[in-house]
Amino acid sequence: MTTLNPDIPAPELTDALNDAVATMKAFGQTVLTPELLLLTFVRHDDFNASRILRHMSQERGFKLAEFEKTVERMAKLRKGRDGKLDFIANNEEHIHLSDEMLVVLDEGRGIANALDEVQVGTHHALGAMSERGVSTSAFLQRHGVTPDAMTDKLMADAEIRRATSNDLVGQAQGGELKPVYYRQALLRDMSTLLALAGHRHILLVGPEGVGKRALVRSLALLLAEGKGPGGIKTLVEINEIALLTDPLKALQAGLRQAKGGILFIPNLERFFGGILDAAFPKAERPLQKAFLNIDPVIIGTVTQIAYDKRVAKIPAVTQHVHFLEVPEPDVEETAAILAVHRPHLEAEYDLQIAEESMLTAARLARRYLTETPLPAAAIQLLHRSCALVRAGSQDQNPFRPDTDGDTRLDDEDIALALSLMTGIPVTRLGVDERAKYAHMVEMLHERIIGQEEAVLSVSRAVKTARVGLKDPKRPIGSFLFLGPTGVGKTELSKALAAFMFGDEGALLELDMSEYQQEHSVARLIGAPPGYV
Repeated sequence: MTTLNPDIPAPELTDALNDAVATMKAFGQTVLTPELLLLTFVRHDDFNASRILRHMSQERGFKLAEFEKTVERMAKLRKGRDGKLDFIANNEEHIHLSDEMLVVLDEGRGIANALDEVQVGTHHALGAMSERGVSTSAFLQRHGVTPDAMTDKLMADAEIRRATSNDLVGQAQGGELKPVYYRQALLRDMSTLLALAGHRHILLVGPEGVGKRALVRSLALLLAEGKGPGGIKTLVEINEIALLTDPLKALQAGLRQAKGGILFIPNLERFFGGILDAAFPKAERPLQKAFLNIDPVIIGTVTQIAYDKRVAKIPAVTQHVHFLEVPEPDVEETAAILAVHRPHLEAEYDLQIAEESMLTAARLARRYLTETPLPAAAIQLLHRSCALVRAGSQDQNPFRPDTDGDTRLDDEDIALALSLMTGIPVTRLGVDERAKYAHMVEMLHERIIGQEEAVLSVSRAVKTARVGLKDPKRPIGSFLFLGPTGVGKTELSKALAAFMFGDEGALLELDMSEYQQEHSVARLIGAPPGYV
């Protein structure tokens, strides 16, 4: 016996079919008919088809209680013919579908495809029930639930869904989602958490720009290929425009569409903090309730600072989520991430990017764009470099940058773009880093005569940091230069700044004689709480 492909019905339709199976057994029947499914829609409140029937009852003027009684009588009397296709119920039992149920599922799939939706939901099935050739058609049409009315309603609801949320799995299956780099260790940890029984909500914690959203998009791509965690088929992201327009409506629509799957909410802290601090205070309570439920699974992103300030105080969230730290990738992994972006950048900017430029962009971004973590800093640098090359190739541009005018991006173009972004001379950026630090002592001695111990100590600390032997969360070194006035303490500091950053102006000078008084240190570290 052939079985129904479990990927065809949406999770909510699967739930409805299982409820209809229970009703079928209660009525002593052996074949699942459209009447049994329609009765399930009437008796429940949380299906899309149920909401449409309530809307139609108000619009067409029929009473749902009488409607339900009639459908129940129809369901008890209707004896369907076996359509030679089985539905696998929750207990792995094979349930025979009637031939008209096959028509409902087939027509429903056609309606879903016409609306650019991947799976058949309860609303699609209800629309199919109103079509000719189905036993429920005449009854529904007598109550005003006609094919035309259903088409108008389904199209309007589809527009609302598209406006309030983004189906990432559907976009991936339609080729609309750009490929992303798979951070395998993080994906493995996320898949393990999603395989848990009970609460599976996940909070991705990490600085802005480390790739939290890209991690979720890579999960959507896996789900689209059927390689995601078992039992999860949908991944929905709340639309940002809808969130700004009506946050409560956008959240409720996202929770409905993500039923049986995952709802992705970036920057979760925006919902918390009360009326004064929260961006969407009206949606705070419904979101807390959503965390108390098992379905849908919620994946949110937050920085550590924002979590400590706003989210950590909310027990409904903290007691029902699993934390997954998303660290900054290293230079080599960042280069691999850029390699995935490379084909799209070449197409968007109509140029060619040298393969070795990926590593150069990652290395220079890590070295000089320290305010933004990788890979965001490297991606930003690569975009600026591409824009620079494209602008330089436009002969009609009166403000063309000083490039060689071709459409190939290489290391020199990246160095030039970084120079424009940071103000560091391009000649300093072009120096081979290994050769530069290998001759650090000699280069410092070009300005400093003598002071061998001081120069060697500073050079040793900097070289140790450059080869990765220092703690990345701690400074390269802390030096105290002692000696009488005029022996070269300040000059050594300036020489070090010029060597490291290409400009001795990078040295910040603080005259500590201005901080002799005890209270004046507040100008450095800030005033204590309550200090006036």
